[in-house]
Amino acid sequence: MLLQTTPNTLIDLSRKTDGSQDRAAFAKDVAEGLSQSPKQLSSRYFYDASGSRLFQQIMALPEYYLTRAEYSLMQRHRSAMVSAFAADGFFHLVDLGAGDAMKTKLLLQELVKQDKPFDYVPMDISGSAMQELGKDLQQEHPDMHVRAVVAEYITGLKWLEQHLNERKVVLFLGSNIGNFEREDGQDFICQIRQHLQPGDLFMLGVDLRKDPGIILAAYNDASGITAAFNMNLLERINRELGGNFDLNGFKHYALYDPQLGVMKSFLVSQRDQEVYLEATQERYTFTAWEAIHTESSHKYTLPQATEMGRLAGFEFVTSYLDEEGGFADMLFRAV
Repeated sequence: MLLQTTPNTLIDLSRKTDGSQDRAAFAKDVAEGLSQSPKQLSSRYFYDASGSRLFQQIMALPEYYLTRAEYSLMQRHRSAMVSAFAADGFFHLVDLGAGDAMKTKLLLQELVKQDKPFDYVPMDISGSAMQELGKDLQQEHPDMHVRAVVAEYITGLKWLEQHLNERKVVLFLGSNIGNFEREDGQDFICQIRQHLQPGDLFMLGVDLRKDPGIILAAYNDASGITAAFNMNLLERINRELGGNFDLNGFKHYALYDPQLGVMKSFLVSQRDQEVYLEATQERYTFTAWEAIHTESSHKYTLPQATEMGRLAGFEFVTSYLDEEGGFADMLFRAV
């Protein structure tokens, strides 16, 4: 479906489903996760309305350094970034998982300031987010050409490859690569490369390894908002799938492994108990102190991230660091 406004365009490539299909997919994933040993639940289901509100609160926490670090580095380096992007003339600025584009707007402002030739292609699975972003940008930059794409990443990249022939600069910011398991993250970057041409640029946001205490605090804040965010997953299961999780019977637990560079979050059963899901008509048993793995966040070294790009078919161009050297936006060129 193509909705046209001037100069903004919304391209909706999402698969329209009714609520029952969404609920069935959610139930299937929960049933599979709770039937495994060890148990797990997908972090993709964190972000219902309540989860999204809680995550907005998390981003404002003093312990949660990630958003501030990348925002500050983009403030510091945006002129250099824009010069690198626009060195070969017109390009499509493709923003994977754009959301509200809070950080990308720094680059857009700089591109307009330097009068560089480009158009902006934000991409997100949330149609409402892309509609809101289009409205915001129409007010802030009425002459900017914006083509917002509502799609899963790979579906959107296929469309871009087929319909936008000029040079591309693809952004994957916010340390979102860290939410993939290592092999899956490598595979994802390889898939991005498959839809780009030699000379296209790719900028990857990476949270770097640092003091383990700083990392742990970011995912286990003193005020308990991260715990509530994690626990909301069980509340959502109760609400949408007819579950009977006793929230007082579980607790949030977070740990960071500095050797592997991975932060993990769990929900731990505090006693022997049984949970029933109306949606699956199945019961799932928990022993005392049995854990459900809900999220991983991988941290990288600069050499690890550089090698990941190389294996995917990119050459390393440069990295932009925040003042503490704990977060990097790494620029690659497709070869």
